[in-house]
Amino acid sequence: MRIEQYVLDHEPAIRLGVFLAVFGIIALWEVFAPRRARSLSRVLRWSNNLGLVAINTVLLRLLFPLAAVGVAAFAAERGWGLLNHFPLPLWFALPVAVIVLDLAIWLQHVMTHAVPALWRLHQVHHADADFDVTTGARFHPIEIVLSMGLKIAVIAALGPPVLAVLIFEILLNATAMFNHGNVRLPKNLDRALRWCVVTPDMHRVHHSTERDESNSNFGFNLPWWDRLFGTYRAQPRAGHTGMAIGLSGHTDPREVAWLDGMLRMPLRGEADGYAINRRR
Repeated sequence: MRIEQYVLDHEPAIRLGVFLAVFGIIALWEVFAPRRARSLSRVLRWSNNLGLVAINTVLLRLLFPLAAVGVAAFAAERGWGLLNHFPLPLWFALPVAVIVLDLAIWLQHVMTHAVPALWRLHQVHHADADFDVTTGARFHPIEIVLSMGLKIAVIAALGPPVLAVLIFEILLNATAMFNHGNVRLPKNLDRALRWCVVTPDMHRVHHSTERDESNSNFGFNLPWWDRLFGTYRAQPRAGHTGMAIGLSGHTDPREVAWLDGMLRMPLRGEADGYAINRRR
Protein backbone atom coordinates (compact mmCIF):
# COMPACT_ATOMS: atom_id res chain seq x y z
CA MET A 1 0.00 0.00 0.00
CA ARG A 2 2.86 2.33 0.78
CA ILE A 3 4.32 1.83 -2.72
CA GLU A 4 0.94 2.38 -4.38
CA GLN A 5 0.37 5.64 -2.50
CA TYR A 6 3.85 6.87 -3.43
CA VAL A 7 3.16 6.06 -7.09
CA LEU A 8 -0.17 7.88 -7.00
CA ASP A 9 1.33 10.94 -5.30
CA HIS A 10 4.38 11.24 -7.57
CA GLU A 11 3.30 9.68 -10.90
CA PRO A 12 3.51 12.91 -12.97
CA ALA A 13 6.95 13.80 -11.59
CA ILE A 14 8.30 10.26 -12.07
CA ARG A 15 7.11 10.05 -15.66
CA LEU A 16 8.35 13.55 -16.52
CA GLY A 17 11.77 12.82 -15.01
CA VAL A 18 12.18 9.59 -16.96
CA PHE A 19 10.93 11.25 -20.16
CA LEU A 20 13.45 14.09 -19.92
CA ALA A 21 16.32 11.73 -19.08
CA VAL A 22 15.61 9.30 -21.94
CA PHE A 23 14.89 12.13 -24.38
CA GLY A 24 18.21 13.79 -23.54
CA ILE A 25 20.19 10.56 -23.93
CA ILE A 26 18.62 9.67 -27.30
CA ALA A 27 18.92 13.25 -28.59
CA LEU A 28 22.65 13.32 -27.78
CA TRP A 29 23.09 9.87 -29.31
CA GLU A 30 21.48 11.14 -32.52
CA VAL A 31 23.99 13.99 -32.66
CA PHE A 32 27.08 11.82 -32.21
CA ALA A 33 26.02 8.61 -34.00
CA PRO A 34 23.17 9.30 -36.46
CA ARG A 35 21.86 6.43 -38.61
CA ARG A 36 20.50 8.62 -41.44
CA ALA A 37 20.91 12.16 -42.74
CA ARG A 38 18.05 14.55 -41.97
CA SER A 39 15.78 15.77 -44.77
CA LEU A 40 14.21 18.69 -42.84
CA SER A 41 15.51 21.16 -40.28
CA ARG A 42 15.67 19.77 -36.75
CA VAL A 43 14.44 23.13 -35.37
CA LEU A 44 11.34 23.04 -37.61
CA ARG A 45 10.44 19.44 -36.85
CA TRP A 46 11.23 19.44 -33.15
CA SER A 47 9.36 22.66 -32.37
CA ASN A 48 6.21 21.41 -34.09
CA ASN A 49 6.44 17.77 -32.97
CA LEU A 50 7.01 18.81 -29.36
CA GLY A 51 4.23 21.36 -29.69
CA LEU A 52 1.91 18.47 -30.54
CA VAL A 53 3.24 16.57 -27.49
CA ALA A 54 2.42 19.56 -25.28
CA ILE A 55 -1.15 19.75 -26.61
CA ASN A 56 -1.63 16.02 -26.03
CA THR A 57 -0.25 16.17 -22.50
CA VAL A 58 -2.58 18.99 -21.46
CA LEU A 59 -5.56 17.35 -23.17
CA LEU A 60 -5.02 14.02 -21.40
CA ARG A 61 -4.67 15.69 -18.00
CA LEU A 62 -7.91 17.62 -18.57
CA LEU A 63 -9.94 14.66 -19.86
CA PHE A 64 -8.38 11.93 -17.72
CA PRO A 65 -7.23 13.57 -14.45
CA LEU A 66 -6.82 10.18 -12.76
CA ALA A 67 -4.56 8.95 -15.60
CA ALA A 68 -3.94 5.23 -16.07
CA VAL A 69 -2.42 4.64 -12.62
CA GLY A 70 -5.39 6.34 -10.97
CA VAL A 71 -7.78 4.04 -12.81
CA ALA A 72 -5.76 1.03 -11.61
CA ALA A 73 -6.08 2.23 -8.00
CA PHE A 74 -9.80 2.88 -8.49
CA ALA A 75 -10.28 -0.64 -9.89
CA ALA A 76 -8.33 -2.19 -7.00
CA GLU A 77 -10.49 -0.40 -4.40
CA ARG A 78 -13.64 -1.81 -5.97
CA GLY A 79 -12.27 -5.24 -6.84
CA TRP A 80 -12.63 -4.72 -10.58
CA GLY A 81 -10.60 -6.74 -13.03
CA LEU A 82 -9.33 -10.28 -13.38
CA LEU A 83 -6.12 -9.93 -11.36
CA ASN A 84 -7.94 -8.35 -8.42
CA HIS A 85 -9.89 -11.61 -7.95
CA PHE A 86 -6.78 -13.71 -7.35
CA PRO A 87 -4.23 -13.32 -4.49
CA LEU A 88 -1.23 -13.26 -6.81
CA PRO A 89 2.19 -12.25 -5.46
CA LEU A 90 3.40 -8.90 -6.77
CA TRP A 91 6.47 -10.44 -8.41
CA PHE A 92 4.13 -12.51 -10.62
CA ALA A 93 1.34 -9.98 -11.17
CA LEU A 94 3.75 -7.24 -12.34
CA PRO A 95 5.18 -8.99 -15.44
CA VAL A 96 1.82 -10.54 -16.35
CA ALA A 97 0.13 -7.14 -16.30
CA VAL A 98 2.92 -5.42 -18.27
CA ILE A 99 2.87 -8.15 -20.96
CA VAL A 100 -0.93 -8.07 -21.32
CA LEU A 101 -0.98 -4.27 -21.54
CA ASP A 102 1.76 -4.37 -24.17
CA LEU A 103 -0.24 -6.88 -26.25
CA ALA A 104 -3.28 -4.58 -26.01
CA ILE A 105 -1.26 -1.63 -27.35
CA TRP A 106 0.16 -3.81 -30.14
CA LEU A 107 -3.38 -4.83 -31.16
CA GLN A 108 -4.47 -1.20 -31.03
CA HIS A 109 -1.58 -0.26 -33.32
CA VAL A 110 -2.60 -2.95 -35.81
CA MET A 111 -6.16 -1.62 -35.78
CA THR A 112 -4.97 1.90 -36.61
CA HIS A 113 -3.65 0.42 -39.84
CA ALA A 114 -6.70 -1.81 -40.44
CA VAL A 115 -9.60 0.62 -39.95
CA PRO A 116 -9.77 3.55 -42.41
CA ALA A 117 -11.08 6.07 -39.86
CA LEU A 118 -8.28 5.20 -37.43
CA TRP A 119 -5.72 5.24 -40.23
CA ARG A 120 -6.69 8.84 -40.99
CA LEU A 121 -5.55 9.77 -37.47
CA HIS A 122 -2.50 7.51 -37.41
CA GLN A 123 -1.20 9.03 -40.66
CA VAL A 124 0.01 11.99 -38.61
CA HIS A 125 2.56 9.71 -36.95
CA HIS A 126 3.69 8.15 -40.23
CA ALA A 127 3.84 11.38 -42.24
CA ASP A 128 6.95 12.62 -40.42
CA ALA A 129 9.56 13.14 -43.13
CA ASP A 130 12.36 12.09 -40.78
CA PHE A 131 12.62 9.44 -38.08
CA ASP A 132 13.99 10.53 -34.73
CA VAL A 133 13.28 10.72 -31.01
CA THR A 134 10.43 13.24 -31.44
CA THR A 135 8.61 10.96 -33.90
CA GLY A 136 7.96 8.54 -31.06
CA ALA A 137 5.59 10.99 -29.39
CA ARG A 138 4.05 12.56 -32.51
CA PHE A 139 0.37 11.52 -32.57
CA HIS A 140 -2.85 13.32 -33.39
CA PRO A 141 -4.72 14.42 -30.23
CA ILE A 142 -7.82 12.39 -31.13
CA GLU A 143 -5.72 9.25 -31.49
CA ILE A 144 -4.10 9.94 -28.11
CA VAL A 145 -7.53 10.29 -26.46
CA LEU A 146 -8.81 7.07 -28.08
CA SER A 147 -5.64 5.26 -27.03
CA MET A 148 -6.08 6.35 -23.41
CA GLY A 149 -9.73 5.27 -23.51
CA LEU A 150 -8.69 1.79 -24.67
CA LYS A 151 -5.96 1.65 -22.01
CA ILE A 152 -8.46 2.53 -19.28
CA ALA A 153 -10.87 -0.16 -20.50
CA VAL A 154 -8.10 -2.79 -20.48
CA ILE A 155 -6.95 -1.72 -17.00
CA ALA A 156 -10.52 -1.93 -15.65
CA ALA A 157 -10.94 -5.43 -17.14
CA LEU A 158 -7.50 -6.71 -16.14
CA GLY A 159 -7.13 -5.14 -12.68
CA PRO A 160 -3.33 -4.72 -12.79
CA PRO A 161 -1.33 -3.46 -9.78
CA VAL A 162 -0.80 0.30 -9.71
CA LEU A 163 2.97 -0.23 -9.86
CA ALA A 164 2.60 -2.40 -12.98
CA VAL A 165 0.71 0.36 -14.78
CA LEU A 166 3.38 2.92 -13.90
CA ILE A 167 6.13 0.55 -15.09
CA PHE A 168 4.24 -0.08 -18.32
CA GLU A 169 3.65 3.62 -18.99
CA ILE A 170 7.33 4.41 -18.38
CA LEU A 171 8.50 1.50 -20.54
CA LEU A 172 6.13 2.36 -23.39
CA ASN A 173 7.22 5.99 -23.39
CA ALA A 174 10.94 5.25 -23.06
CA THR A 175 11.06 2.47 -25.64
CA ALA A 176 9.04 4.57 -28.11
CA MET A 177 11.73 7.25 -27.91
CA PHE A 178 14.49 4.63 -28.18
CA ASN A 179 13.10 2.73 -31.17
CA HIS A 180 12.28 5.95 -33.03
CA GLY A 181 15.79 7.27 -32.44
CA ASN A 182 17.94 8.13 -35.44
CA VAL A 183 20.77 6.20 -33.83
CA ARG A 184 23.32 3.65 -34.97
CA LEU A 185 23.69 0.29 -33.23
CA PRO A 186 26.28 -2.43 -34.01
CA LYS A 187 24.61 -5.17 -36.07
CA ASN A 188 25.34 -7.93 -33.56
CA LEU A 189 23.93 -5.86 -30.70
CA ASP A 190 20.84 -4.97 -32.72
CA ARG A 191 20.28 -8.65 -33.56
CA ALA A 192 20.53 -9.65 -29.90
CA LEU A 193 18.35 -6.82 -28.58
CA ARG A 194 15.53 -7.68 -31.02
CA TRP A 195 14.66 -10.70 -28.90
CA CYS A 196 13.75 -8.56 -25.87
CA VAL A 197 12.99 -5.02 -27.13
CA VAL A 198 12.07 -3.28 -30.38
CA THR A 199 15.21 -1.63 -31.79
CA PRO A 200 15.43 1.48 -34.00
CA ASP A 201 16.37 -0.56 -37.08
CA MET A 202 13.45 -2.93 -36.45
CA HIS A 203 10.87 -0.18 -36.05
CA ARG A 204 12.27 2.05 -38.81
CA VAL A 205 10.99 -0.53 -41.33
CA HIS A 206 7.49 0.32 -40.11
CA HIS A 207 7.98 3.95 -41.22
CA SER A 208 8.88 3.08 -44.81
CA THR A 209 6.85 4.65 -47.62
CA GLU A 210 6.50 1.12 -49.03
CA ARG A 211 3.10 -0.01 -47.79
CA ASP A 212 4.00 -3.67 -47.28
CA GLU A 213 6.93 -2.57 -45.12
CA SER A 214 4.94 0.01 -43.14
CA ASN A 215 2.43 -2.72 -42.31
CA SER A 216 5.09 -4.75 -40.52
CA ASN A 217 6.83 -4.46 -37.13
CA PHE A 218 3.97 -2.91 -35.17
CA GLY A 219 5.63 -3.33 -31.77
CA PHE A 220 6.76 -0.37 -29.66
CA ASN A 221 8.11 -2.17 -26.62
CA LEU A 222 8.11 -5.98 -26.71
CA PRO A 223 9.16 -7.48 -30.07
CA TRP A 224 7.50 -10.87 -29.68
CA TRP A 225 4.05 -10.12 -31.08
CA ASP A 226 5.23 -9.41 -34.63
CA ARG A 227 7.13 -12.69 -34.75
CA LEU A 228 4.21 -14.58 -33.22
CA PHE A 229 1.52 -13.16 -35.52
CA GLY A 230 3.55 -13.06 -38.73
CA THR A 231 4.06 -9.31 -39.13
CA TYR A 232 7.81 -9.27 -38.50
CA ARG A 233 10.15 -7.99 -41.22
CA ALA A 234 13.89 -8.02 -40.55
CA GLN A 235 15.11 -5.31 -42.97
CA PRO A 236 13.78 -2.86 -45.59
CA ARG A 237 14.41 -3.70 -49.25
CA ALA A 238 16.38 -0.50 -49.90
CA GLY A 239 18.44 -0.70 -46.70
CA HIS A 240 18.18 1.70 -43.76
CA THR A 241 20.11 4.53 -45.41
CA GLY A 242 18.37 4.13 -48.77
CA MET A 243 14.76 3.64 -47.69
CA ALA A 244 12.27 6.50 -47.96
CA ILE A 245 10.59 7.58 -44.72
CA GLY A 246 7.07 8.98 -44.44
CA LEU A 247 3.92 8.69 -46.54
CA SER A 248 3.74 8.66 -50.33
CA GLY A 249 1.85 11.71 -51.54
CA HIS A 250 2.49 13.63 -48.31
CA THR A 251 5.74 15.50 -48.84
CA ASP A 252 4.76 19.16 -48.39
CA PRO A 253 6.55 20.43 -45.23
CA ARG A 254 3.58 22.71 -44.57
CA GLU A 255 1.42 19.60 -44.13
CA VAL A 256 3.81 17.10 -42.54
CA ALA A 257 6.08 19.31 -40.42
CA TRP A 258 3.96 22.24 -39.23
CA LEU A 259 1.59 21.85 -36.29
CA ASP A 260 -1.51 23.20 -38.04
CA GLY A 261 -0.92 20.87 -41.00
CA MET A 262 -0.65 17.86 -38.69
CA LEU A 263 -3.87 18.75 -36.88
CA ARG A 264 -5.78 19.10 -40.17
CA MET A 265 -4.30 16.06 -41.89
CA PRO A 266 -7.07 13.56 -40.91
CA LEU A 267 -9.67 15.86 -42.52
CA ARG A 268 -7.98 15.91 -45.92
CA GLY A 269 -8.58 13.53 -48.80
CA GLU A 270 -10.51 10.28 -48.69
CA ALA A 271 -9.87 7.18 -46.63
CA ASP A 272 -8.53 4.82 -49.30
CA GLY A 273 -9.52 1.43 -47.91
CA TYR A 274 -7.84 -0.74 -45.35
CA ALA A 275 -4.18 0.25 -45.17
CA ILE A 276 -3.11 -3.06 -43.65
CA ASN A 277 -4.27 -4.96 -46.75
CA ARG A 278 -1.43 -3.38 -48.73
CA ARG A 279 1.01 -6.11 -47.70
CA ARG A 280 2.69 -8.06 -50.47
